[in-house]
Amino acid sequence: MWGRVGFELVNFMFLVAFVLCTGSGLLGTSIAFNALSEHGACSVWFSFIAACLIICYSSIRTFDRMTWPMTVAFMCVMGGILAVVIGVTLTDRPAAAPAQGDYNLGFQIVASPEFAAGITASATIFISSAAGPVYLPIIAEMKRPQDYRKAVLPVGVIVGSVYLSLSMVVYYYCGQWIATPSLGSAGPLVKKIAYGIALPSLIVSAGIFNHTASKTTFVRLMRKSPHFQANTWQHWATWLGLNIGFGFLAFIMAEAIPVFNYILALAGSICFAPMSLMFPALLWMYDLGPKHIKGGFTGKAWYAFHVLILAIGTLMAVGGM
Repeated sequence: MWGRVGFELVNFMFLVAFVLCTGSGLLGTSIAFNALSEHGACSVWFSFIAACLIICYSSIRTFDRMTWPMTVAFMCVMGGILAVVIGVTLTDRPAAAPAQGDYNLGFQIVASPEFAAGITASATIFISSAAGPVYLPIIAEMKRPQDYRKAVLPVGVIVGSVYLSLSMVVYYYCGQWIATPSLGSAGPLVKKIAYGIALPSLIVSAGIFNHTASKTTFVRLMRKSPHFQANTWQHWATWLGLNIGFGFLAFIMAEAIPVFNYILALAGSICFAPMSLMFPALLWMYDLGPKHIKGGFTGKAWYAFHVLILAIGTLMAVGGM
């Protein structure tokens, strides 16, 4: 669909999405350094240090050699989140709430924010469950690509369950006073504990994004070169140069958009809304749409459902800009 133009468009959007995600991880890492050191240095310096650590990890060449750090990172992020979840249940009031007097958690079944605030919140929530395109590069390095579905479905269920259950607990106790990132929601002490535990996961997660953006470009540049899989200086110069280059772009993004939820919302709206909602709907309509639109009520209902998905994705993408 769309031929070469579509290929290049999706590839460019994929790279932009991963640079923004690397930037969000870089920003989260610098926030962690600030929390642990009580702002012991300039945030730009902490961002630079975070970028160096992320680039070092992302320069590992294959996913199989990144497995153990990923496992440690998963345990760390779960430990940090659980520290916050437990912490918010034990505090008298959220850390961001007024220190004295009455305060309102601000629960609303249907809120009425301005459009900019509403679309930003929607895109921030959306990106937490829109990682389908992020899983696709894994297939290229699997010994049995046929096992992909066996891996991705449990991951989707686990991630969705963890996001929903733990975020609801934090929201129940903090309401509108949830910090951004949420690891700072339970007060200074728990904030340090949570960031200290979760720090490896922040570096590793950003490194995975930087690694994937670099590898996508590396494969395109070197696929027909004799240096593609050879330990030559040309191979290493290209590989390390791409990791440093994409890491530097992420650093620029993190400094240009130094608000954590804003950079996530930008990635969710301009990149993941098209890749996770618009393109899949268009591909379904391109491949199966003509058969369903000429079918009975069920076929037409399926076609209308995909048109609705396309409309929601368009609203998210255009509104988020």
